[in-house]
Amino acid sequence: MNSREPEENRGLSLEPLHRPVLLEEVIDYLRPQSAGFYIDATIGLGGHAAAILEASGPEGMLLGIDQDREALTLVPKRLSPYKGRYELVHANFSQLPEILAQRRIESCDGVLIDLGVSSLQLDSAARGFSFQNDGPLDMRMDREHSLTADEIVNHYAERDLANVIYRFGEEPSSRKIARAIVKSRPLRSTRQLAEVIAKATAPHRYHRIHPATRTFQALRIFVNDELSRISPFLRTAAELLVRGARIGAISFHSLEDRIVKETFRALSADCLCPPGLPQCVCGNKKILRRITRKPVQPGEFELDSNPRSRSAKLRVAEKL
Repeated sequence: MNSREPEENRGLSLEPLHRPVLLEEVIDYLRPQSAGFYIDATIGLGGHAAAILEASGPEGMLLGIDQDREALTLVPKRLSPYKGRYELVHANFSQLPEILAQRRIESCDGVLIDLGVSSLQLDSAARGFSFQNDGPLDMRMDREHSLTADEIVNHYAERDLANVIYRFGEEPSSRKIARAIVKSRPLRSTRQLAEVIAKATAPHRYHRIHPATRTFQALRIFVNDELSRISPFLRTAAELLVRGARIGAISFHSLEDRIVKETFRALSADCLCPPGLPQCVCGNKKILRRITRKPVQPGEFELDSNPRSRSAKLRVAEKL
């Protein structure tokens, strides 16, 4: 693994840069056991991973996966007290089956996935995730991939652009925004894009959020193909768990949370057939028990100290 720290990240400390959301709740619900083996499928800067390793005792082990190579060069700082007890893998969480096969891993004692954008990504203007820091239209979590937000914003047909904004941002003004973007091309920075969106919309409709929030969310999700990978990952991870082990998923918007909720529901039901059928024909067999019927959300103290946690939702299920 390349240990050289990216130039744009030099001088950044992990505190207070990285504040893992719902940290106490994650540990309470995952219940790390002594000498257990855990998977953090989006390790980021290692906040959750460090807490899991601490709670699992001196023999606890962890596999950390992340598609952001820059994060993986920084996370060893956070995990320095646990040297020799973790392995880092540069990959998307959707590649879990291949990762397991390569290492001949057949079971684990707990899995966590945090579907949010990391503080490192948001705070780095060069990554282009935030309109609060002017930067290029990038938004790639894995910078080795070719598709960027610039390609979508400046080259997609107006109708296709509107569909991306509506589907992945749930933005009711998607057509108006897409039309304004096309008329303003070329756009080269996040600030330019945010200004075009703000001028094209009615500010009073957005209340507490910036008018560009949903569009930026949509572009990021589309660039990184985030939604299609969640359910297959959860199903693979659920099969991997030993009896009584738990899987936790942290989401940050309704599209992600809906997928997590429905996947956990499907994996915890004996039958998914439509009502009214004389007998079950789906053949579904439950392998999980839902621990959280409603998502766990941050308390007032965390909201005050870390406003970025406000939309976080944790759902947990246990292997039968």
